[in-house]
Amino acid sequence: MCLGNGTSQTFSIGYDSFLSFLGNGMNKIYADHAATTPLDEDAYQAMEPYLRYEYGNPSSAHSLGRLPQKAITESREMIAACIGAEADEIVFTSGGTESDNWAIKGVALKYQNRGRHLITSAIEHHAVLHSCDFLGNLGFETTILPVDTEGVVHQSVLENSLRRDTILVSVMLANNEIGTVQDVAGLSQVARASRCLFHTDAVQVVGHLPVDVKTLGCDLLSASAHKFNGPKGVGFLYIRRGVELWNWLSGGGQEGRRRAGTENVAGIVGMAVALRKNIAMMNETLIHLNRLSALLLERLTNSGVDYRMNGAKERVPGNVSLSIRGMDGEQILHRLDLRGIAISTGSACNSRHTELSHVVRAIGVPAEYAHGTIRISLGRSNTEEEVIRIADEIRKIVRPIRD
Repeated sequence: MCLGNGTSQTFSIGYDSFLSFLGNGMNKIYADHAATTPLDEDAYQAMEPYLRYEYGNPSSAHSLGRLPQKAITESREMIAACIGAEADEIVFTSGGTESDNWAIKGVALKYQNRGRHLITSAIEHHAVLHSCDFLGNLGFETTILPVDTEGVVHQSVLENSLRRDTILVSVMLANNEIGTVQDVAGLSQVARASRCLFHTDAVQVVGHLPVDVKTLGCDLLSASAHKFNGPKGVGFLYIRRGVELWNWLSGGGQEGRRRAGTENVAGIVGMAVALRKNIAMMNETLIHLNRLSALLLERLTNSGVDYRMNGAKERVPGNVSLSIRGMDGEQILHRLDLRGIAISTGSACNSRHTELSHVVRAIGVPAEYAHGTIRISLGRSNTEEEVIRIADEIRKIVRPIRD
């Protein structure tokens, strides 16, 4: 820590004391797992040697580089097995945003001689939408597919939007704000029939629901470690064999000469361990989260809160998007925060902007409900007692305004 007088001082603070400091002794409830998840203890333990002792560069020819390189190889094989891919189809990145950017821009620039038309949906993450905007400045054209009131992209809409010069379709596997899971297998089949590539942003799904790239039929798939109890700043992009991307990171020959830069060894190891553990616990977690979500909605309904549930029945477990009549989502978020409860109004990537979410607009939430949209995203560490407290605190915030 650098002090104002130019001197430096190192100090440590216990984790429990730090939480107490943040919450002023309050029992905090974290219900924003769609934004990020706590780092799994086993993942942390697996990472620690590569943060402290095994610090060699995995590209080095000497002995200190061999163990880190072996760790990367084993992690790549582990992650590939988790999603039904081959090891050489996994490329490590800095996270979901980079993976999305690389997939969209990389395909467009590599295959532009075949066509300059892209297709995506109205509820994609901004990493996809803004990448398409960027390509628009280079002469590419993007068709934005509408969704229905549940956030579903219909195959017929995609079919009617395909053109002879379409080179890529990008539709997310599940939406980060409302949790809707798309029929990517069906959509990718439509794209394949027109001989164009298919990318899916699976950041909200990998580690939470079964994912098999062959069953999905996708050519590219993005994932991020911190969404499934891994570390921040690391993710991966699945690139089906035979698919080529234009690489914009120039430098060394890392990642099979597809992404230059020294690998984040500790992050890669932690990501692999966290993903494997989440998959091993998936069935148990699904049952737990479905029970908690049902309890939350029952409690809110019985308390007389006037709300709409957003999204489809086929959804990411634990993702509960609600629009409460006559309320302001930002106010609900901040009042819950003062009560020691962390939720979101939508995507954490856009939480500092108070305009209505593009996802809420796309699914047509009525005006009297739209501005009262909040997202409660539960994780395996949440309890029934916490869910009851969340519902009761929302009731306390909403009811005085009604009464």
